[in-house]
Formats: sequence, structure tokens, C-alpha cells
Amino acid sequence: MALTSSTMLPLGTVAPSFQLYDVITEKELSLDSLKSDTATVIMFICNHCPYVKHIQEELVSMAEDFIPEGISFIAISSNDVDYFPEDSPDRMRDEARKWGYPFPYLYDETQMVARAYDAACTPDFYVFDSEMKLIYRGQLDDSRPGNGKPLTGADLRGALSDYLNGIMVSENQIPSQGCNIKWKE
Repeated sequence: MALTSSTMLPLGTVAPSFQLYDVITEKELSLDSLKSDTATVIMFICNHCPYVKHIQEELVSMAEDFIPEGISFIAISSNDVDYFPEDSPDRMRDEARKWGYPFPYLYDETQMVARAYDAACTPDFYVFDSEMKLIYRGQLDDSRPGNGKPLTGADLRGALSDYLNGIMVSENQIPSQGCNIKWKE
């Protein structure tokens, strides 16, 4: 496990399109079918990463708080399952059911979507506005496994709340940190 920071895709970037397998519904879903007219959160996560495990409860809570406000949440796992079988689609489905994910959990088998978003770590968060332009990329909050800081989701929640309240999201954004995405060789 190598601690890796997100690459901070430039603000204003238009969300790259994709069509991926949703392990929950067992259907191919596209960004166009999942995005919201309000805002869309795209999260690169996986099953085995201790940084993702640390925030699971807050991810579900945040989605449950903001989905009724019209914000879509989409989770994507892009890890190489040959070397990390715990991140396979079957195990992803088990994890989604265990936590009661209120959002799709998509499998990026080719890793093309992670590359298009310049994703680097799990978790890695992106918020796109109604025009699918990037307005936030960064950390959930400053809690990490073992650092003793409370898990609040403050950074991501703050960005979503500001956006919903018509306040410009601050460009002062702190990179997310977690396990590096496990790239295929």
C-alpha cells in the first residue's frame, strides 16, 4: 500500500463519458444515464483499501443526505482484480449490499475511465456541476485511518452545500489521499 495523493484534475474539466458494468443491477450504465441535472459526484473507490474502509459509513451517509437534494453519486472501482481479487465484481456486489450503497458501484475493467479522470488513489472524489464541469476534486475530510481526526466529510459536504446554496465552491481544495490505484501491467 503506497500512500498516494489525487492528481487534482483541472477545475472546469468536462466529465469524460463512460459506460460501465454496475455490479448492483448487473447492467451496463452510462454517465449520461446516471448524471444529475443538479450535480454529480464521481468517486473512485475499491473494497480492500483501508482508506476507503475508513470512510464507508460517511460515504453512505453523505449520499443519503444529498441524493434527495438532486445530487447523483457514482462509485467506480478500477483496480486490477488479477492481483487484487477482493476488488472483483462479485466482491464489489457483496460490499455494496453490506453497506447498503444508495448509488451504483461500477467496474472499470479496462481502467480507461480511471485514466480519463486522471484518478490516482482510492478514494478519489470529483464533483461536476449541472453542465458536467468539474467544480471540486479533493479529499472527503482530513480524517485518515489512525490519525485520530473525526470522520465528518467536511470538505466534500462543504463543497456540495456551497454549490446547492449558490455559493462559488472555493478553489482552495486539498488532494485526497489513499492507496494508489492498482494498475494493470
